[in-house]
Amino acid sequence: AGQQQSSIITTQGGNLLCSKIIHLLSNNNVKSQVSKVLNECEQSMYKSVAFPAIGTGQAGQSPAKVADEMLDAIVEFASKKSVQHLQTIKIVIFQTNMLKDFYESMKKREDLDSSTADSWFSVLKSFIWGKKQSTEKKKLVILEKKVNLVTFQICGESQENVDAAESWIKDLILKEQNETTIRNELIGSFDEKQIAALADLQRRKHVTIQLDNKVSPPEINISGISRDVWYVLVEIQTMIQKMKDAEEEQSKAELLSNLVEWRYLGSNDTFVAFDKQTNMQLEDARLAKKQYLNVKINKKNYKVDLNTLQARDNQGKSINIQRVSRNEGEL
Repeated sequence: AGQQQSSIITTQGGNLLCSKIIHLLSNNNVKSQVSKVLNECEQSMYKSVAFPAIGTGQAGQSPAKVADEMLDAIVEFASKKSVQHLQTIKIVIFQTNMLKDFYESMKKREDLDSSTADSWFSVLKSFIWGKKQSTEKKKLVILEKKVNLVTFQICGESQENVDAAESWIKDLILKEQNETTIRNELIGSFDEKQIAALADLQRRKHVTIQLDNKVSPPEINISGISRDVWYVLVEIQTMIQKMKDAEEEQSKAELLSNLVEWRYLGSNDTFVAFDKQTNMQLEDARLAKKQYLNVKINKKNYKVDLNTLQARDNQGKSINIQRVSRNEGEL
């Protein structure tokens, strides 16, 4: 005997490897049917449920349409804060040609939601591939390897068909995967800011990032989905280039400060040297024959007239500045 509720009927699992079977009254609204089953499972406190590709048999519906509607229903269900019991949702696909439709449907959602920290796609994966324990309170000390495990259960009319489907899935995965390595001495100078940026890239993109400071030169290995690997590669190369530019700028400022020193008149009528970065900016502006340059003096904004050697603030107050050559005296 079965229990009937609205348009669904629940019976015992019988000889099947499940505790219950939920039967649906046929209609063309696949999303509505899947939603009803998911809600029934949650109310009955079931931990898992497996669906066939509903509507692709005698109903003759398009596999692509069915994939979109089934995943729409799962996403809406998974986004509910009230879900407590149902942890795993499986879609069992017997026809190999339908795998592409479901893959494309999930990939489409992934592309739409890849920019958000907690995307719909992430929620969807947590139900289809199992929920993970929260790591929100875990303090980042080192960049940890991130591994998402996915289990494929393949059913077929013969072992030959199962082997063919397994080979097709493996080929599809390999085509989507890539790996590359960046080697640069500056990687050894990565501080907490750069490490946090790497962790953020790994969290937002489908990649694993491994940083090795023990080798010479230090290296970063990136592996994962091809398009994300190349995106992360460019981001890290940009990060390294900024560090290189900053080091060169610092070295230039250090060298210049040994040759030329720009100063401003302090409160006790003695001249005070500008910081090395501002010193270099003033000298570069002079060499470029610029008339004005905006600088900060004691955290206030000033506009320097390089012809009159006067710095004026927003209230019109003026301060004398001077340029001193370390070898030749005041210039």
